[in-house]
Amino acid sequence: MGLPVTSTGTRRARRTGLVFGAAAALLLPTAVPVAAEPTLDLDETSVVEILLEDRDELERLVELGGDIAQLDPVDGGGFVARTVVGPYDQDVYADFTFGDVVHTESDAEERLAEREATIERLRSEGDSDGEVGIRSTGEDLEILRADYFEGRAGDFLSVEVRSALGQAEDFRLTVERDAGPGTEPGDGGSQTLAPFVDVGVYLYHRGQAEVEERPERIRVTGPSGATAEAEVTDWLPDPETPGDPLPYTDFVNAYMTPDELYDRIHRIADEYPDIAEVVELPHLTDGYRRHAQAILGVRPDGRGAERGVIVESLAYGHEGGNDIVVDLIDHGEPDAALSVDVEGDEILVRPATDGTGAITTTAAEVVAAVNAEAGDLVRAFTFRGDPGEGVVEAERVRADDRLGAPEEVSREPATVYGLRIGATRDGSKTGVLGYSQEHAREWQTPLVTLETAERLVRNYGVHETTTELVDELDIFLLPSVNPDGAKHSFYDSPMQRKNMVNHCPTDGPRDQWAVQGGGQWGVDINRNYGTYTLWDGYAGASFDCTGGTFAGPEEEGPLSQPESRNLDWLVDTHDNIAFSMNIHSSGDYFMWSPGAYIADGRVSTPRPSAMEETYFWEASESILGAIKGHRGTVVTPARTGPIIDVMYSAAGNSGDHLWYEHDVFAWNFELGQAGFQPPWEEAHAQGMEYADGLYGMLEVALEHQNDRYRPRSEVTPRPGGYDGPVEISFGTNETAEIYYTLDGGRPTFDSPRLELTGVRGGPESLTIEETTTVHWFAVDVAGNVEGGYDPDGNARNHRRGTWTIE
Repeated sequence: MGLPVTSTGTRRARRTGLVFGAAAALLLPTAVPVAAEPTLDLDETSVVEILLEDRDELERLVELGGDIAQLDPVDGGGFVARTVVGPYDQDVYADFTFGDVVHTESDAEERLAEREATIERLRSEGDSDGEVGIRSTGEDLEILRADYFEGRAGDFLSVEVRSALGQAEDFRLTVERDAGPGTEPGDGGSQTLAPFVDVGVYLYHRGQAEVEERPERIRVTGPSGATAEAEVTDWLPDPETPGDPLPYTDFVNAYMTPDELYDRIHRIADEYPDIAEVVELPHLTDGYRRHAQAILGVRPDGRGAERGVIVESLAYGHEGGNDIVVDLIDHGEPDAALSVDVEGDEILVRPATDGTGAITTTAAEVVAAVNAEAGDLVRAFTFRGDPGEGVVEAERVRADDRLGAPEEVSREPATVYGLRIGATRDGSKTGVLGYSQEHAREWQTPLVTLETAERLVRNYGVHETTTELVDELDIFLLPSVNPDGAKHSFYDSPMQRKNMVNHCPTDGPRDQWAVQGGGQWGVDINRNYGTYTLWDGYAGASFDCTGGTFAGPEEEGPLSQPESRNLDWLVDTHDNIAFSMNIHSSGDYFMWSPGAYIADGRVSTPRPSAMEETYFWEASESILGAIKGHRGTVVTPARTGPIIDVMYSAAGNSGDHLWYEHDVFAWNFELGQAGFQPPWEEAHAQGMEYADGLYGMLEVALEHQNDRYRPRSEVTPRPGGYDGPVEISFGTNETAEIYYTLDGGRPTFDSPRLELTGVRGGPESLTIEETTTVHWFAVDVAGNVEGGYDPDGNARNHRRGTWTIE
């Protein structure tokens, strides 16, 4: 794997194909916002509508590093770009026209309160004494369900039981079942139930087991000896019935932090070791941590820059940086010399004075003195590279990393974990990858990967399609690619998009967070990959260290961040991965490559061939149909297609990297149109419907793996004699590619192939102006060649026809 699409496409052509038919769709207009304000006055980071007259204005917004969350075309031309804007950078966009403020950090705080209320409610459903546990009727055990059902793989009993001790204890329950009417519990065997814990909250015990006879009753026993009995009921219709839904769905009940997500997938792997394992990615993130900073003299609006001194701890805040105090003392002694003393974590600065005791020391002099005397504790610099010629003022400040997560939340470099699901995990099966939360603030995206993981393991062996997916595919699910940024979004700055590394120089906005109470340090992981990047001249990313699409330090190059290197490692190491889904929000988009272009002349990354483009479209119908089936959400044709056709250029994105560099069919979800952190009811619905879509992609991959049928082609008009030039068009009975020659030569994978007529267009036809024999063959998405023809051999059993021009 790894052949770029810019080649003749030999390797890719052997596993891709084309169904001939136009896949074009027009962008559909949306309504222009009623209110439009020429200026903006924000006191918190918000998602704001920016009204753009035309594509040129859009390109200008992108070049400024605009953090565009959603883009909608409008009637009469132009766009509405929902853009993340902070109080500290709104002046950057001052000459644009603004519409509504659609989401604020205060809205995110409501989502967090909603999450905490959900957790508290689950914990508080205890007994009358207020013990944290599960509601019961005075008994230790409460049998919730005892369901018998028949599946293709056998007959099963599923049991769910609550225990009043479940929150306090991690134990298993024993279920004894009878062997039918007239028998006793235990005659039909036994099974165990494991606790189901979600977001740190015990919900109930659950488990299923294959049975030989349908039991009538069960008896459940706990470790303390408490028992409960119940009758067994019949569950859903036979899973083999067409259209039968999954027996088990809906496994998420609140937004989850990265630690909770990783804990959950470890639990899944522990509970289902035969079909699941945790994958530990090799590159540690930098960690949820910052160096503490103290600011003297500079005000949030930048006033006092000439006398401003920035002091940054060498140790991270949690490692002692937050304990550092800088005390610039107005001692009043005349004719004193500048001195700096360090007493433990306190830096005492005694400035020089004149004969009256007035301070004469400048900011630049304080910086030099602090670096000389306290250089093993802090680094000091002037504000944004100012010469620092202003005289300092007395001030006592404490350094602060401004991180608010509880102490139990680790600040250390983090391991990124994924879950690998499959009955055979040796690389021999087609690999499928689903990954989410490259962008930290997109809290609902991990719900899709986690819900999909739970569905796969819980329905395995009892649901026909799920069993086949797990048996025949090698599935990788990464719930949080960017755990550091996600923690920062949950605990500190809801609109955080990127990771947390501060790459800003000391003569730039390195101090932005501390000075202005806001800022967006960090690298946009989805602009840091290694194919068609900002370094290559492609648009849609920025070298601005606080810009929303900061691709990384210019001197370090692509793949500089551990988060992007982890994804690259995963696909490079497991080269059986042939399909992927990158899950983002928001906007209800469904996209694929190309994802970037060079702005001057809009030079696109190489477009898919006609076969590849049509395969993207064909598979999309299946995937999007699954999403629609949940609650009727329609991802429109205007929001479906290559990234640059429905949104904008995004240099260095992961989808392009997987497609061009690793030969992976790579799609991108953009969940719902309710923002990054919608109310839980909406977030839950998005998680469910897009998990249906991810299941749909797994079925597409399974169909690809199982394809053993050779394609058949046809041509119109048929070979024969014609009075003048003729246009001939090819068609196939399935997705397939057409390779051809017009010079009488034998067609191979190096021969010309039919291409698209343009953006979102159909396949080209061939114009025959003089008598010509066309030689051709078709190859489908799985590499099956028409008629068993071997393009690399010497056989001549390819298709051919002669069009005679009289």
